[in-house]
Amino acid sequence: MSRPSWTTLAPIVAIVALVPAWFAHPEGIVLGVLAVLLVAAVLAAVHHAEVVAHRVGEPYGSLVLAVAVTIIEVGLIVTLMVTSDKDAAGLARDTVFAAVMITLNGIVGISLLVGALKHHLAVFNPEGTGAALATVIALAVLCLVVPAVTTSEPGPEFTGAQLAFAAIASLALYGMFVFTQTIRHRDFFLPVAPGQYVPMVATKAEAAAAASDRAADRTAEREAASDGFEHEPVDLDEDGHADPPTDRAALASLGLLVVSLVAVVGLAKIESPAIESGVAALGFPQAVVGVVIALLVLAPESIAAVRAAARQRVQVSLNLALGSAMASIGLTIPAIAIASIWLDGPLELGLNQLQTVLLLLTAAVSILTVVPGRAKPLQGGVHLVLFASFLFLTIAP
Repeated sequence: MSRPSWTTLAPIVAIVALVPAWFAHPEGIVLGVLAVLLVAAVLAAVHHAEVVAHRVGEPYGSLVLAVAVTIIEVGLIVTLMVTSDKDAAGLARDTVFAAVMITLNGIVGISLLVGALKHHLAVFNPEGTGAALATVIALAVLCLVVPAVTTSEPGPEFTGAQLAFAAIASLALYGMFVFTQTIRHRDFFLPVAPGQYVPMVATKAEAAAAASDRAADRTAEREAASDGFEHEPVDLDEDGHADPPTDRAALASLGLLVVSLVAVVGLAKIESPAIESGVAALGFPQAVVGVVIALLVLAPESIAAVRAAARQRVQVSLNLALGSAMASIGLTIPAIAIASIWLDGPLELGLNQLQTVLLLLTAAVSILTVVPGRAKPLQGGVHLVLFASFLFLTIAP
């Protein structure tokens, strides 16, 4: 009988450790052990989300992981806003903005860099990716930029009616995108096979040559598979995966994914005072807490996106990145809007001038990256420099 893997044990151990820690005030070594379990739970969540994603297929798999990490994000924001001793009025804004910058620059940048360095060019579908990017930009401006310029409420805040409108608009945009991604134009979000993408300006001869190359590759794979020697698993359907897991394995992973998410939210809540104290001790602005939260909850997406890019599935990486950015705004803002009914104090959503400049620069660069449908290492490097700028300017504004 085989022993259970660490991805099975980690969520269970983490949730068992969470129960006594929730009612105590762990310090020192115990807090360090809980931090290790938190990281293990995040990594386990990555594994189980990928198993579920593989079973349901693309683009549903990317959607599963995006919604999963958004649940973590909303849970952390609400619990910290309720329990934090410090001013938490801008915590939701800082976390959502950090999530957008991490996904559009950090995850997109490293995915394009890895994919382009390993496979010469990172190739993706500009139609699906462009639709996702347009939705993200619309959500970001509506929910994070507009509150800073409205006049009905002093400061970077929405009135109750404006917040309700932003929440409904966010849900509408997110719902329309999910319908487009999973039903209406699902093929725009599927991975692009090697040699499949041909720029719109390509000649008929170039298109025919690309089709011939794909046919030759499939013929070579079939011949190699039947020559009597052992080879790496052949992927004749060009989906980049081995056989999907069984229904039983997928359901087990779904259950363990839920356990992992609960453990991550709970353990992160326990670690949050240490995070806030560490940020204050270093003399960093309070906005750094939001960045730490976003980095934590987006760790599963980041790891999964880099793995997909290394397997020449950059479209999956972009689905993950843009889907997470979209869910971070389109689902978090409505959830925070509902929670604000019971939360005391103001809810500041509007970005400051520096954050607005970084967001608009990111939007412009992202549009130029997406339009061609393929990227060189340079594009990945540009996004990573913008990500580094965001981190540095958050610490030293």
